[in-house]
Order: sequence, then structure tokens, then C-alpha cells
Amino acid sequence: MVKRVLMIAYHYPPLSGGSGIHRTHSFARHLPEHGWQPLVLTVHPRAYEDLGADHGGTAIPVHRSFALDSSRHLALRGRYPELLAQPDRWISWWLGAVPAGLRLIRKHRPDAIWSSYPIATAHLIALSLHRLTGIPWIADQRDPMVDAGYPPDPRRRRIHGWIERQSIRHAAAVVCTTPGALRGLGQRHPLADDRRLALIPNGYDESAFASAEFTERPAAPRPFTLLHSGVIYPSERDPGPLFAALDKLLSEHRIGPDNFRLLLRASAHDDHLRTLMHRHPGLDKIIELAPALPHDQAVAEMLGADGLLLLQAANCNSQIPAKLYEYLRARRPLLALTDAAGDTAATLRAAGIDTIGQLDSPPDIAAALLRFLHLCRTWQAPLASQKIITGHSRAARTRELAALLDRTVPKETT
Repeated sequence: MVKRVLMIAYHYPPLSGGSGIHRTHSFARHLPEHGWQPLVLTVHPRAYEDLGADHGGTAIPVHRSFALDSSRHLALRGRYPELLAQPDRWISWWLGAVPAGLRLIRKHRPDAIWSSYPIATAHLIALSLHRLTGIPWIADQRDPMVDAGYPPDPRRRRIHGWIERQSIRHAAAVVCTTPGALRGLGQRHPLADDRRLALIPNGYDESAFASAEFTERPAAPRPFTLLHSGVIYPSERDPGPLFAALDKLLSEHRIGPDNFRLLLRASAHDDHLRTLMHRHPGLDKIIELAPALPHDQAVAEMLGADGLLLLQAANCNSQIPAKLYEYLRARRPLLALTDAAGDTAATLRAAGIDTIGQLDSPPDIAAALLRFLHLCRTWQAPLASQKIITGHSRAARTRELAALLDRTVPKETT
């Protein structure tokens, strides 16, 4: 018998950018392989600020409900009431999604409801539908909803805390993507049933690599290219110490424009990076800031890079960049600048990768980079095994979600 799950997610094609798109879309594509038919409830495209190609796929039923972005649709002279952006700028989605969800439930009779953060309104919609229908709800929390000083706005932090408490109280399962996030959730709610707290990490999409595998690397001699692909947050991935380390190595002639290039692709904070670079004259000779690429082209660029760079600060020790899994799949040498005590470093060590330096220490970065370059040039840089890589695929993650759904839904309803 076919089992159905109503998936409530803001991040879905044709929205452009964000790892959440790939997580939800991959779950929806692979769940039928495990006996689960997805029904996706998302926002009207007007709610998206950046639109890309719609790769949602015709086989997945997608229903779009009324939603506005308060910052664009409800602002007067660039200002809008704070209450129209709590718990986020898409709270109006709740008004359209709850009636739409009830219609879908009456028509398709789903066995479970699944919702995805970081747009907290998705959890509010799922909570409402669960309370109105009694259908089991799985809250895909992913990263922490609340933390010390997060969200920065105290009112939003209180609302996020309330939503998290409701998920602990009412959801059949609450899912995190990292061990640290799961541990933090348990510490904030010590009376929660551990059996209802689940870990399903992010992963990579094999289909994104299929068309890129045949991309040839340039044959002409070129400087060693170290690529960082994706957003560089000023605090959470601060490259200031890295730039200081590069400046020192450049002044000592350990690296130069003829043998080293750092390519920062789609940082989303190029102006901030330029300000940091200006503190070290000469870095513009070895650092290139490049615009975003379509995802398939970005994957092809990873496959053609000499090395891949990962940044994650200690204030994100309970988070793992989704890019890490694509980096592992690309099977290119990987240099991680992160805190040794964090989940990112632990995941890399478990994959056999020890080319890791402390992001907040210029001397440690310089030493780690020189070691990394030596290992790459002597073909000794560590790579993850195929078994470990396959275990991080989105298909494998969907198998874990399907197993969770099977455990969650009472057998008599299936």
C-alpha cells in the first residue's frame, strides 16, 4: 500500500540558492523508492527573492499557497512592522498554507507530515495541521533554532524557543543534521524522549555529479587553484586569519601568483572580503572573487580544482557546511580551516582526512596550508573511501528518513 507524506518546505525550486532546496528536493525524489509518495506544500514563487531554473520535476506533486515576503511586499518606504516578520518574513504563508494543507489532507489522506526549518513558519504550519488532524508530524529542524544570542533579536529568540518546545511536545520526531545540534537539543529539553530525537545529516546529490564527471581539467600549466565554493559568512566563516596567513607566506615567497591562486566563488559578501584584502596589499594577485554559477557548473568547477577549501568557525561547532559532502564526493584534496573540537572536523577525521587547520590562527593556517600543498604536489593528500562517500549521498539520507517515517507512523494507518 502506498504511504503518503505531506512535505512542508519554503526552500524548493524555483528558489535559487540554499542547501535546504537540495535536501527537500532529494528527499521528495527518492522517497518513492522506499514506498513513500511525497506531496510538497510550498510558497507561491512571488515569495522568493531569487528565482532559478525550476528543477522540481513533474513526477512530484507540488502545491503552492499564498505567501508574501514582508520586507518586499508589506514594506512602506523600506520599513514594515516587526510583527509582520515573526518568526520570519514569511509568516503570511501560514494564512494560505493551513487551509491549503487541510484540502490536501482531505484529498490525499497523508500518513505523516514533515516540515523543514530554517523558515520557522513551516513548523508553525505543520504544528497547526498536526493539531487539527492528529497526523504524526516530523520536524526537520536541521540546525539549532535557538542558541546563545541566536536569533539576535530577543523577541524572535523567544518565539523560536516556543516553536521548538512545541515540536518537542507534539512532533513524533525532531531531526537534526549534526551530532552537536542533536546534543544541544537534548540539553535544552532534558525531559524529551531520546527516541524521538533523530540524526539525519545533509549529503550530496549524485545526479549533480553525473553530468560533470566528464569535464576535462585544463591541460596547460597553471597555478595551484584552491577553491572555496559558496557563502563566506563574516563571523561564521571569517577569512581574516586566512588572509593574514596568506600575506605572510606571500611576503616570505613561500607562495606567489605563479604557483598559487585562491578562488572564492559565490561568497555573497565580496565587498566585505575586499575590505579585508585591502589590509594586506598584494593579496589581489593571488585571490580571485568570482560570481555564483549554476549548481551543475559549480560542481564541475569543484571537480576541476586542485584543492577545495572549507571554512567553519568555532561558533558553529554544532553545524556542518552542506558543502562538505559535495567536497567529499568530488574526491579532490580538501583543506579544512575549522575548530578541531567541532562536528565539521570530526566528520572529516572519520572520513580519514586530517588536512585541518585552526581557522582563528594565522600561524596554524600557514603551517596547514604548506603541508596541504606539499601533500597535493606529491600525490599524498588524503581522500575519503568510496564506502564513506556513498554513505553521505542524498539517496542514503532518504533511506534514513524513510526508516524514520516507517517507525513513526502507526502500522494500522499504513
